[in-house]
Amino acid sequence: MSKSPFNQLNKIKILSRLKRIEGQIRGIQGMIIEERSCSDIMVQIAAVKSALNQVSKLTLENHVNSCFYSSASSEDIPPDLINEVMELILKFIR
Repeated sequence: MSKSPFNQLNKIKILSRLKRIEGQIRGIQGMIIEERSCSDIMVQIAAVKSALNQVSKLTLENHVNSCFYSSASSEDIPPDLINEVMELILKFIR
């Protein structure tokens, strides 16, 4: 499997989101301990799922960009085409 290194900005964004998600998970655990309503807990679970989807999208975007830019013929691929491919992929995975 090929390695897809993260650029520093994406790495910071992803790690920041994951730390926030970690806090949300701890919050859900606390809600269960406190015996909060199932509907309140489900709202928080939905928020975590959405946040994880965003992390997935950022990771996918990083991978696609890495693949295109590390390609031997990357000079032939216009950045607009890369953006168009990413938009299409992101629309498809919604």
